[in-house]
Amino acid sequence: MTVALTTPITGAAQTGFTSPTYTIVADNAPSVNSKQWAVTALGGTQAGVTVHSMAAPFTVSVFRPAAFKQLGKANPVTGVISNVPTNQFKVIGRKGVLPLAGQPYRTAQCTIIFEVPAGSDLADSANLRALASATFGALIQQPAGFGDTFVSGLL
Repeated sequence: MTVALTTPITGAAQTGFTSPTYTIVADNAPSVNSKQWAVTALGGTQAGVTVHSMAAPFTVSVFRPAAFKQLGKANPVTGVISNVPTNQFKVIGRKGVLPLAGQPYRTAQCTIIFEVPAGSDLADSANLRALASATFGALIQQPAGFGDTFVSGLL
């Protein structure tokens, strides 16, 4: 895998945060086909935010398929490949949050899944890169908007 987060992560803009940063350390990955990092320190102004603990995890994990799927054979008459499998890549962020003061932490989770049709890595790599670029660009463009929506419920 070529995903290699470096510390600190510069956080994206959020309402009420000033210059957020997250010091990370490599953590034991959930599987042999993944990497994981835990947040051990905070920077900037982030009142009320906690770092990783057993009770309130704060991690980022990246997964690749355990076994890559291959493109099947084309129909000998039509030339069409009717069943194109996909290879699934995931990014999962986890953060322990309090549902109510005095209650135990619960884990909030963000999962981003990319489903890549087998064969497209060779036949159309430019458009796969465009998918990643536009998707992460959209998330980076509106991080405070997502945070505000999570808090207010307004879209």
